[in-house]
Amino acid sequence: MKITGDWLENPETQAVCAALTGAGHRVWFVGGCVRNALMGLPATDIDMTTDAEPAQVQSAAEAAGLKSIPTGVEHGTITVVAGGVPYEITTLRRDVETDGRHATVAFSTDIAEDAARRDLTMNALYATPDGTVHDPLGGMDDLQARRVRFIGDADARIAEDYLRILRFFRFTAIYGDPAEGIDADGLAACAAGADGLEGISAERIGAEMRKLLGAVDPAPAMAAMRASGVLMRILPGAGTGLLTVLVHVEQAAGMTPDWHRRMASLGGEDVAQILRLSKADATRLALLQDALEGTTPPHALGFNHGAEVALDGLALRAASFDREIADADIEAARHGVAQVFPLTAADLMPDLTGPAIGQAMRAAQKNWIASHFKLTREELRDGILKNQG
Repeated sequence: MKITGDWLENPETQAVCAALTGAGHRVWFVGGCVRNALMGLPATDIDMTTDAEPAQVQSAAEAAGLKSIPTGVEHGTITVVAGGVPYEITTLRRDVETDGRHATVAFSTDIAEDAARRDLTMNALYATPDGTVHDPLGGMDDLQARRVRFIGDADARIAEDYLRILRFFRFTAIYGDPAEGIDADGLAACAAGADGLEGISAERIGAEMRKLLGAVDPAPAMAAMRASGVLMRILPGAGTGLLTVLVHVEQAAGMTPDWHRRMASLGGEDVAQILRLSKADATRLALLQDALEGTTPPHALGFNHGAEVALDGLALRAASFDREIADADIEAARHGVAQVFPLTAADLMPDLTGPAIGQAMRAAQKNWIASHFKLTREELRDGILKNQG
């Protein structure tokens, strides 16, 4: 079996391969790019592996006139740049020792050894530069069945890196067959190893959760995560009931998946702090949670927060009532987005000065929004000055 793809046939990609094979080494594409090509999906990352050791990779690249960067030489990774495109090339490896977060590895020349240290069978697929697929562990059967399964003993794979618990749920959400459900052995191992997530950094957990919640429909995988006790470990107080309804609301409204919106549906305690979200992400999450829990009308949501946050908030609110977003609410939000507050501070001078201007402007804007933007500049100004008198 062979794979094809623009990324595979790209001259820069082939130049990197030729640099290694021309120096007498073997090279394979591995992991996601091979898996996605077999599934007819675009490749997001192009990972390569070789039987050449890092110093040999650098030597081969330089001999071919390509730039090499020792980005992770201690782990066997060299980045080779061809035509301005960076390619990460990692020497085949086998695990010597693992502690649930990091692994001590030794270099290898056997793709079966390299495959055995990976997490899921569908990620242990390799392809030569001409696209010929190599399947050292029988992962092709699982891929074709869309069966997300750990390599070998699930408990052992998880103990090597507890982040694999979240990867299992993420891959189930994105690549698994919903009709077949989640792999029972994998789910049991995730439940048994959940305590190990306490040793994983919040940043790594947060990154996995963002990817998981970006799946087309993460609700079944998230429900399994909750049932296994994993969700409670990473987001105390979170639940998945609203997420299931939200996905339906999104699909009915033609909305694309968005992890902020879905994270807001989970609830939970101090989510932004627990996951170490960026200030921008934390702010947006807080706005959506407020929109879900509050009573701000659609036109005000649109004016105050813009179209994206307003529509997300309306979707969350609709899901909480188990209904689709009303067309009238969408139109009201869009109408609010288009409005411009007609009053300026200069309109209140010299009658008002100092802090009184700011207080008056805030009150006037509140009244203007409540009027559905119907109050004119003159009416707003006259109302303020009348109250002052």
